[in-house]
Amino acid sequence: MPEAPQALPRGTSPLALLELAGLSLGCVRSLDGGTAVGQVVEEKLSPDNLVHKHIASVKYEDVTFVLASPMAKDFYEWVKSVFDRKHLRKDLIFKRIDYDQNVISQLDVFHALLSGLTFPELDASSKVPWELAVRPTIDVSRMKPGTGKAASLPLTKAKRWMSSNFRLTIPGLDCTHVNRIAAMSLTEDVTSDPVGEQRDYQKRPAPLHVPNLVVSLPEHMAKGFYDWHRRFVIDGINTADKEKEGTLEILSADLKEVLFTLKLRGLGIFRLKPDNPNDAGEVIRRVTAEMYCESMWFDYGPGAVAG
Repeated sequence: MPEAPQALPRGTSPLALLELAGLSLGCVRSLDGGTAVGQVVEEKLSPDNLVHKHIASVKYEDVTFVLASPMAKDFYEWVKSVFDRKHLRKDLIFKRIDYDQNVISQLDVFHALLSGLTFPELDASSKVPWELAVRPTIDVSRMKPGTGKAASLPLTKAKRWMSSNFRLTIPGLDCTHVNRIAAMSLTEDVTSDPVGEQRDYQKRPAPLHVPNLVVSLPEHMAKGFYDWHRRFVIDGINTADKEKEGTLEILSADLKEVLFTLKLRGLGIFRLKPDNPNDAGEVIRRVTAEMYCESMWFDYGPGAVAG
């Protein structure tokens, strides 16, 4: 299974502008990868008593980036394509910019296929921004010096989404007291096929790995989870019709608008355990419930779209 993209530490500054077909998709807070790497091969010991080396092929590192602000609709449609299993490939341009919006360098990537998405941890007490981490696997990349200025909205006015603003709904369970949801990484295996004399590698998708749903809530409010765990795990009443469906919503600052939605299908609880208190004086005891999830569906609201 490929490594999931990781969220960036709090306070990191916006770094790059993402473009598709000459149109700006939005700002990127972190950008890594996309490098062309030569595959070095050692030859047999030669008559001159040296082990000569040569480049046998070239591979391109996955690109990983974290959203810094609302993105264009076309970007979210690309994200949705992962959940719909459409495998849309895009040619993208990343323009690294400074605080005066001068373009320092440019990374062009071709045939980018989304192979990883990380939805960060949600915590009702957190002050950390909610930032979606994205990883495309690419066929080819080209890096070059930047020129000119990037045309974009002032970064200081970009909207921020907070990790504390969320709502989880699972029919049959009281989720109003869920205070923490672990990060979820959706990953897709991608295989490589060598292409012709260019020694480039063409990437094609393989199975999609859907993460578990892991939530925390006060122990005295977890009766529904305890009952489900007893029936589903201990009593063995765990056929497909006993699985549940859920909805996870990322909300605006006033908690009135739904920015992003994750529909969770085929939820089955498999672990329920009390948490260890953080300190001796902690009053509220909590439990963590872990559920497998068979499929997810993603959508976005008008408040998440740039413009």
